[in-house]
Amino acid sequence: MSIRTKRLGEVLKRDLGEIIQRSYQPEGVFVTITKVLLTPDLSIAKVYLSIFAPGRDEQQLYEYLDEHVPAIRHKLAGRIKNQVRKIPELHFFVDDTAEYVNKMESLFKKIEKPSESNPEEEK
Repeated sequence: MSIRTKRLGEVLKRDLGEIIQRSYQPEGVFVTITKVLLTPDLSIAKVYLSIFAPGRDEQQLYEYLDEHVPAIRHKLAGRIKNQVRKIPELHFFVDDTAEYVNKMESLFKKIEKPSESNPEEEK
């Protein structure tokens, strides 16, 4: 990934975060943009979201954001129009990094438990 795509990804992350928080975040829901990956030609942006919505279906929130992509992209264009020639298409994805980390930690804990329970085996 080039320096330009990394920098533009960070700009999109910041600006999209502000746009979504101000206009498209339902009451009682926290939406966090964890990362933005751009294609080398800067035409498509994969936006990874982490949603904290107690008691709500997260899938409906992703559908809600997908319905409002044209409006979000229009607001984004107003912010970055002087930095790029073409406003990238936005594709929202679930960021499952936290779930992956929890799964890995639980696996490591399972590995550690047998060695702690039988200290005689280590000798």
